[in-house]
Amino acid sequence: MPLDRVDRRLLEVLQVEGRLSNVALAERVHLSPSPCLRRVRALEDDGVIDGYRAMLDRNAIGLGLTAFVEIKVEGHSEQRAMEIEAAVKAMPEVVACHLVSGDADFLLEVVVPDLAAYERFLLGSLLGLPSVSGVRTNFAIRTMKAPSPLPLAHLA
Repeated sequence: MPLDRVDRRLLEVLQVEGRLSNVALAERVHLSPSPCLRRVRALEDDGVIDGYRAMLDRNAIGLGLTAFVEIKVEGHSEQRAMEIEAAVKAMPEVVACHLVSGDADFLLEVVVPDLAAYERFLLGSLLGLPSVSGVRTNFAIRTMKAPSPLPLAHLA
């Protein structure tokens, strides 16, 4: 779906303030409420807006350890990738998973309370994934930039 200037502005505002009322959003993008609501619903229906979430402070809720885990698998096939994808989707500790190029095949972002919890996750879940031949973990010491709005200015 091609996005015009108004759509991009709606998305920019919603990425930062997803709880705005339709009236407040319409004001911010200089539309009346009805067309604003129609545009937002069209963006949702077209899959441009994927959903709405509350961003939680990981430390404040006791999930203080973030690990970036590289997984290497033996034998590459679509079937293996689908098996790993299904298994990873069922793991609540994995908050993001990417199929990547380079030394690893998959890159996972894992969030757990502490190192002991990560060890249990590694031994009880990750190493049991189909065809895993290697796991390499990097731990986040400090988050310099948390997930942030997408750079929509590049779409202009």
